Amino acid sequence: MKKLILLSALLIFILPSLKAQDIKEKKIGTTISSAVIYLTGAEIIRNKKININSGKTRLIFKDLSSKLDSKSIRITTNNDVDILGISSKINYLTKKEDLPNIKKLKDSLKLITRQIQDIADEADAYSVEKQMLLKNTSIGGQDNGVSISELKQASDFYRNKIIEINSKISQLNRKKSKLNLSTQRIQNQLNELNANTNYSRSEISILVSSDVAVSTNIELKYIVNDAGWSPSYDIKAIDTDKPVKLEYRAKVYNNTGIDWNNLKIKLSTADPNLSVSKPILKPWYLRYQTYSYEKQIFQGEGYMQNRIVSETNMPRTSRDEFGGLGEGNESVIISGEFSETAVPELSAEFNIKKTYSIPSDDKPYLVDISEHELPATYRHFAVTKLDKDVFLLARISGWQDLNLIEGPANVYYSGTYLGQSFIYTRNVSDTLDLSLGRDGKVLVTRTKMKKFSSTQFVGNKRKETMTYQLTAKNNRKSNITIQILDQLPISQTDEIEVKVLEISGAEQNETTGELKWEFNLKPGESKKLLLSFEIKYPKNKQIEIQKKKSKQVRYF
Repeated sequence: MKKLILLSALLIFILPSLKAQDIKEKKIGTTISSAVIYLTGAEIIRNKKININSGKTRLIFKDLSSKLDSKSIRITTNNDVDILGISSKINYLTKKEDLPNIKKLKDSLKLITRQIQDIADEADAYSVEKQMLLKNTSIGGQDNGVSISELKQASDFYRNKIIEINSKISQLNRKKSKLNLSTQRIQNQLNELNANTNYSRSEISILVSSDVAVSTNIELKYIVNDAGWSPSYDIKAIDTDKPVKLEYRAKVYNNTGIDWNNLKIKLSTADPNLSVSKPILKPWYLRYQTYSYEKQIFQGEGYMQNRIVSETNMPRTSRDEFGGLGEGNESVIISGEFSETAVPELSAEFNIKKTYSIPSDDKPYLVDISEHELPATYRHFAVTKLDKDVFLLARISGWQDLNLIEGPANVYYSGTYLGQSFIYTRNVSDTLDLSLGRDGKVLVTRTKMKKFSSTQFVGNKRKETMTYQLTAKNNRKSNITIQILDQLPISQTDEIEVKVLEISGAEQNETTGELKWEFNLKPGESKKLLLSFEIKYPKNKQIEIQKKKSKQVRYF
């Protein structure tokens, strides 16, 4: 009876162990079927059809990115296959097979490294030989002299031998320098190919159970870091009577350690790390808008520094009103660094029709999103006091429903690349203003009329009279609308008086002194405007009548 009780107790401990040993392991290799790429991060989708025996099976998905987020793993199965557990780990022992071009470079690097070591060994041997010669230069002894012929023979021997050794060492050093240069070039190329990063792979282990042997489709989803996309635009205008073509593109980068080959992708502006908690509606406060951008500031001998600059909704310059290409010194800098940008509050998704291959080299690859033809109105703009050229501006409407994200835009006009502008989608206006560069077919000149300009003294006052003629001419074959800006000086003291004589019907801003003319010109038509004013100030004082601008000059 005691034996029977002991046997029963033993079976209680052995049977669970035997059941645990019944769990079968199956390593599975998969390929990426599709991906959802977010602004930062990407969701990878893998599908695999697997035959599972009855009972418990541990499925190990191997060769996955080491940058996957274990908390984001999601598994779906069919055919009544139950998922009992999910875990993941990084396998640092996985070996990577280099691509042929990388393998060739690494083999060359190993060969050159061996050659450099051989040179170092040979140079060391010559150095030892030279030291031995220098330590054994005494001839004869303390009491025994040597003949002149013997001394001459020994001197010739040492001299020739040391010259020979020094020459050999110099040759070896030159050869070593060349090999070091080749090593550096190969290493730089390997860095460019992102071939020197530490190689590791993740594995996802899934414990499944089935009552019968079955074939099941398993879908594996997870989020990976170090990938994403940013917007890029091409804006193309053909002529002033045609719409503007907007090409919406994305620059997609992949640094996950896994190449994406012939992949069906979707781009999204959503947050891949969304919380499952219900959203909380916070107060919506209105305030003046602030723009931030990087400004190029030249310092020293051509050195350029990027500095973050903020602008508020104060009276804006022509750059802010019309998009900024070719107006002012500011330019948007796009670099590899992360920066905050404005995206629509409701997330947008873009299904990409073509398949793309994105290598894991952390470089941006262009992906076409969509193309749109947008209605545009064109007008010309001139501030001849500051720039002798006339700028062509396009006011684009209908862009609000395109789910645009703030980003750089390459601007083309009549097939010519004009430069880069920037699309600010946080602007609440229903139009998007862009500069299309300088238009040589429309001319505006600003000429000082000496006959009506003079300097006079009235009592203890000095009176400066200044008169300018502005002439606009349309050499295009179509009608144009042109806006011309100029200005009147603003007195900041009672001792300085400014009197307006003639402004040819310009719209005047009393606060800033800005003058604005806007009118239409037919083909070949020209129009003349008159600007005249006088300034009175004490004759014993000086004021700056002509504004100056600073330029860097190199003096010799």
